Amino acid sequence: MSAPDLLAEWRDHLEQGRRRSPHTVRAYLAAAQRLLAATGCAQWPAVAAIEAPGLRAQLARRRADGLSNASTARELSALKAFVAFARERAGRADAAAPRLRGPRLRKGLPRPVTPDDASGLADLVAADAAEGWIGARDRAVLLLLYGAGLRIAEALSLRGGDLPLGDTLTVTGKGGKQRVVPILPVVRAAVDEYSRLCPWPAANDQALFRGARGGPLNPGMVQKAVARARTALGLPASATPHALRHSFATHLLGAGADLRSLQELLGHASLGSTQIYTRVDAATLLDTYRAAHPREREEPGD
Repeated sequence: MSAPDLLAEWRDHLEQGRRRSPHTVRAYLAAAQRLLAATGCAQWPAVAAIEAPGLRAQLARRRADGLSNASTARELSALKAFVAFARERAGRADAAAPRLRGPRLRKGLPRPVTPDDASGLADLVAADAAEGWIGARDRAVLLLLYGAGLRIAEALSLRGGDLPLGDTLTVTGKGGKQRVVPILPVVRAAVDEYSRLCPWPAANDQALFRGARGGPLNPGMVQKAVARARTALGLPASATPHALRHSFATHLLGAGADLRSLQELLGHASLGSTQIYTRVDAATLLDTYRAAHPREREEPGD
């Protein structure tokens, strides 16, 4: 067995066994490849024997490359998962990852956009596209993010067989967790319009959203289109495709949705992940209060 063999098994485990997103697969593979190159390991028992000091040394090497706290934490998560997998493959009774704590992270709040800005982004992306069907495609993707709360990977995982969309849609999220999300008429109409204009037939087993050459749409293309649109609209850099999912959650919570229902709609494994949106809603309310309250508008010394 060689290092490429180990990486191939690791990739298959992430893609098929854990059903990780393409972005996560790439990041975890890269971390594992760096570890194998640094340690010279080419067999599962050798990787399984790596303990906390070995991972700490690898993180120190990465830190020397200028890695931030957030990136270091992600690297550690990938390395621990890789070593745990190696221990399973090596048949060790204790397959737990080495105990090692990552750097402390200050968790920021999600940055939602307003309903008008969400609509403006979707409409401008459509109008700015080189071809009509590409504009319709990008608009449909963005409305799925904002109107149904999908992650971009979930939207791009839809197949031709999912058409025609009904009032609800079953999607598979992180960790293979399935959930049912509502599909608003405006979202359904946008997807129908894209499907009508798309020059590639919507085969049941092929990606619904296609790139310019007919292959599966790369999320980077949607991100670039949004970046151009937000610049034209004067929106901050935080107005990304994923911000539309944050907006879906924040606006539902502000309209009276309960946390448990919101957790199910977002596909969060724990309620704690959903509760952060209560802080976002409170922060938004405070900003509104500060802008509207007469005492906040008074000049110093009045």
